[in-house]
Amino acid sequence: MTSPQFFDCIVIGAGAAGLMSAATAGQRGRRVLVLDHANKVGKKILMSGGGRCNFTNLYMEPDNYLSANPHFCKSALSRYTQYDFLELVSRYQLAYHDKGAGELFCDDKARDILNILLAECETGGVTIQTDTAITAISKQDNEQFVIDTPRGEYQCHSLVIATGGLSIPKMGATGFGYKIARQFGLKVKETEPALVPFTLSDAWLTVAQELAGVSIDISVTCRQQTFNEALLFTHRGLSGPAILQISNYWYSSDEITIDFLPTQSVAELIEQWKTAGEKATLKTLLGHYLPKRFVLTWLGLIAADLGDKLVKQLSNQEIEKLSQFFHHWTIKPSGTEGYRTAEVTRGGVDTDGISSKTFEAKTTENLYFIGEVLDVTGWLGGFNFQWAWSSGWCAGQYV
Repeated sequence: MTSPQFFDCIVIGAGAAGLMSAATAGQRGRRVLVLDHANKVGKKILMSGGGRCNFTNLYMEPDNYLSANPHFCKSALSRYTQYDFLELVSRYQLAYHDKGAGELFCDDKARDILNILLAECETGGVTIQTDTAITAISKQDNEQFVIDTPRGEYQCHSLVIATGGLSIPKMGATGFGYKIARQFGLKVKETEPALVPFTLSDAWLTVAQELAGVSIDISVTCRQQTFNEALLFTHRGLSGPAILQISNYWYSSDEITIDFLPTQSVAELIEQWKTAGEKATLKTLLGHYLPKRFVLTWLGLIAADLGDKLVKQLSNQEIEKLSQFFHHWTIKPSGTEGYRTAEVTRGGVDTDGISSKTFEAKTTENLYFIGEVLDVTGWLGGFNFQWAWSSGWCAGQYV
């Protein structure tokens, strides 16, 4: 039997957080090994942002994150900021652009971000090994961690768990990190799909299917949280950035309220049209502000002939119905599309058991948890990648 290989630090998980921590530790002179059960590194990086990777956001605030402890993320985000990561990518002359609202994307390909991380790992002398399943982890009396794999046994002084959450299982996501947390006495907050489309049922599903492909800039509210972004009707229900954002705050018994004309008032528009003596039909006039397919369907849900009416023919009761339907559509989604399409996982390793400075587990010396495996979930728009960079860098200072 071959003797175990020893490293100062072993990182389990070759994603954004894992590679960041490995590069940081390696450049501090630590002998680092990264292990991953997948056949390639950085799969989630490569598919993110439509293949262009929304790698950070200029307007980073702790309020952009959800956690049972909303203060936990503050330390890491302040010590390794979006500007620190921008300094890193600028050293590699990465071409990028602001897509709006501070969302920074690669001009070319997401692989450019992965290549930067791999180059940083190479600078730090980091060894990366894929296709390596972990069969067991233990801690010996001499304080060394032992990692058993079909490819042999590895030992290390510091162990970093950067295994991510349950989102997108076809990319290799598993609950392995939560299992290790529990093994070492840490609590795990209930996990659920987040940044995920909603599904609808019955009559509303039929409506969504009729409107599949229609996109509208909306305002959506749930649990006192509101987002103003695009909604997309799909064959399963509702998607688009606004829906993904609000899904972070949604629980199965909740309703959501949607305003399809957040910058206008239907009642005021009708009053203006009446005053101006408009002779066009309601569907024609509303079609100047909203997609025509949507207008026809939505008016038809109120009354079959409503779209063909002239504005001067509208009763106060009809105007009230119009306002309610266009500005305050309230619906209870039947569910979400689940981890299959969720971009992140809400919940995870309870941060009460983790140091917000070092990311070391309070139950076990030299055991660290970083990135999505923790109970820290960011908004859509580069916030989850920044959490990976910040938590990975911070842990890399101490392992």
